Amino acid sequence: MAHTPTWDPRQYLRHSGPRTRPFQDLLARVPDPPGPGPARITDLGCGPGNATALLADRWPDALITGLDNSPDMLRAAASHAGPTSGGGRITFAAADAANWTPDGPVDLIIANALLQWVPGHPASFPAWTEALTPGGVLAFQVPGNQDAPSHTLMRRLCATPRWRDRLTDAARGPVHVLDPAAYLTLLTDLGLTVDAWETTYTHLLPGPDPVLDWLKGTGLRPVLTALADTPEDRDAFLTEYAAVLREAYPPGPHGTVFPFRRIFVVARKPGGEGGEGEG
Repeated sequence: MAHTPTWDPRQYLRHSGPRTRPFQDLLARVPDPPGPGPARITDLGCGPGNATALLADRWPDALITGLDNSPDMLRAAASHAGPTSGGGRITFAAADAANWTPDGPVDLIIANALLQWVPGHPASFPAWTEALTPGGVLAFQVPGNQDAPSHTLMRRLCATPRWRDRLTDAARGPVHVLDPAAYLTLLTDLGLTVDAWETTYTHLLPGPDPVLDWLKGTGLRPVLTALADTPEDRDAFLTEYAAVLREAYPPGPHGTVFPFRRIFVVARKPGGEGGEGEG
């Protein structure tokens, strides 16, 4: 049976530096909201709120709402809620991106490493586009590494006789990602001006089994959720998976090299007077 992943904010934040870098690179290409008045921003899939706080750094007078469907993530994000330095405010609320639609006009909808978990998410683009103010922006980044060894080895292990009865669904994981050109075409068809690109980051991760530690915060969550009620099985799976990951990503003298492809999209609605992005 399929399992909705449970999330561990502390595990997720163990690699907050390299995880935040793609959000910063996305944000650098987002133009300023059109105005007038404080920007209305939705951070869809806000997680523990550390990236939401960066939105307030960029637009300190904005009214920012972070949305997530994980109670654990929202509890962690609560520490970032409240007034901001420029008279704006950050709030958080529960919502599921699979069926969320804006309840009013919004200047920026931004989603960081979320939409890969949402089957059929392009079907939401028309409603999200409709809610954007003139000059408003839809911006997101998604992992594009579903064919990397980290993921192919996970799927292969889940399909072995020991695990396949329990983990077939979990092994499918977050695979709902299109190529940059497909996102560009879909959003251009909706009348948006689209900047779409991809980047492969080359992370240098410290410590023992760092790729496993990284994945325990993200792509491995469906497996960990499926095995949560049998800790001995969970530990056995992690032992097997760690061994094959070490072969695929051997440690070097300075740490373990972990390439990670990501896909970025910034799509702007016509009209308004939005400014240029940073950087």
